[in-house]
Amino acid sequence: MSSPIIVELFDNIHFEHPSERAVYLQLADAILSYIKAGKLRAGQKLPGSREVSLTLRINRGTVSKAYEELQMQGWLESIVGKGTFVSGHVPELRPEILVSYSTSKSQFVSGFTINNQPYLNTSFQLTNTLLHLDDGFPDPKLAPLKELYRGYRSQLTRSGLYHKFGNYGHPDGSELYRQAISVYLNETRGLKTTANNILSVRGTVMGINLVCNALINPGDVVVAGIPGWNKAELNFVHAKARCIGIPVDEYGLVVDELKKICLKQKVRMVYVTPHHHYPTTVSMRIDRRLELLRLASEYGFIVFEDDYDYDFHYAHRPLLPLASADENGMVIYCGSFSKSFSPAFRMGYLVASENVIQHLGKVRVLLDRQGDHILDNAVAGLLDDGTIQRYLRKALAVYQERRDFFCSLLRTELNDVVSFNIPEGGMTVWTSFDPSIDLKVLAEKSLRKGLSISDGIKHQYPSYQTNAIRLGFASCSFDELEQSVGILKAGVVLR
Repeated sequence: MSSPIIVELFDNIHFEHPSERAVYLQLADAILSYIKAGKLRAGQKLPGSREVSLTLRINRGTVSKAYEELQMQGWLESIVGKGTFVSGHVPELRPEILVSYSTSKSQFVSGFTINNQPYLNTSFQLTNTLLHLDDGFPDPKLAPLKELYRGYRSQLTRSGLYHKFGNYGHPDGSELYRQAISVYLNETRGLKTTANNILSVRGTVMGINLVCNALINPGDVVVAGIPGWNKAELNFVHAKARCIGIPVDEYGLVVDELKKICLKQKVRMVYVTPHHHYPTTVSMRIDRRLELLRLASEYGFIVFEDDYDYDFHYAHRPLLPLASADENGMVIYCGSFSKSFSPAFRMGYLVASENVIQHLGKVRVLLDRQGDHILDNAVAGLLDDGTIQRYLRKALAVYQERRDFFCSLLRTELNDVVSFNIPEGGMTVWTSFDPSIDLKVLAEKSLRKGLSISDGIKHQYPSYQTNAIRLGFASCSFDELEQSVGILKAGVVLR
């Protein structure tokens, strides 16, 4: 007969029904928690499997499996003819008050310290409302999802499985993808590349992070426009770079201010979104583009060109990227299909001189061994057969109609409280509100009515205060845009 105390311990074990965790594992967890809490000590004999099965009303085989599991882990030992005991190798543990055998503080708080810097405490706003004037996301209903599905499935079902899946591939990305991207960029953006100039990444953020890891050292000076993109800026801070912000006006980055900095100190990199500046959507004027490239060559700094929505330009043929005019290898060009298809698809690329791509590939292995070559190849197929190009032409026409309709609504319904310029491209309208309108309050009111908008806080800087937010129109139907503007109108009227 087992000790009454031990019998009571087993009598207090309860199981979750139903549960994804098997009953024998739940029993093993309970016994282990008693050992760790000091309730069961080294050398102590456990009740037999028959006794436990009767006490807990479970199958005897289940008890045996739980004992065997703990024996394999070294917590229990079985002696033939004597029974099952807590292993003699288990050290004496100080008893603790047991709240529940299934809970542990280690699930919530680690036992070691974390250097949690303030800049890492950024919130992630997940849009789950029916209506949303977002940060400039595409409409996934327009994306070639069926074609992408077929392309992915085709990659999985082709012959040569070991050649494709039995080993690692190149960290730069699949050969098919890099070749397809090279041809696509040469034809649409005037670049002069081969596959050796391309590295596949999982979107723009990864591209920036990889460049920071590979090419930025602590103390290096990185210059970016104000206002700018918070995710890029945080990467520079995390790399321990010294970040300097310079103004952005209606013609883009004020390059004259950059030149003043170059005359005083060594600049390592300039981050720029010249086609449609984030967040204001303005395009960088041609003279400033050429001067930026000239300064890069003269002072030897990297130009990181984030061209997140080149394909969506409405007023005229878009200006070619800085990279197309770069004759000295100063530009690292970054693009992404996430802004074309959906943020859920993490597909992008970095373009640079061959030696830069080789170096980035070596560093990329430390973070992400190679990316998703199957998805890379599927996208390559869509580029090669023209599917993506046809989709972009169709989406461009739809987004231009939505832009015009949305801007008309803003002028008609909110003309007395907002000001904006009709964007030449992109998927948002940079909208300034009357100073009397508290954007944080407006965002809260709108959310209660089922509309998600930004509160504008992320666009504020010590040297730049504006009562403006990005209102994305591309992912909404005409009806949704009309409802959204109606909610905004009610919110500003009732302030």
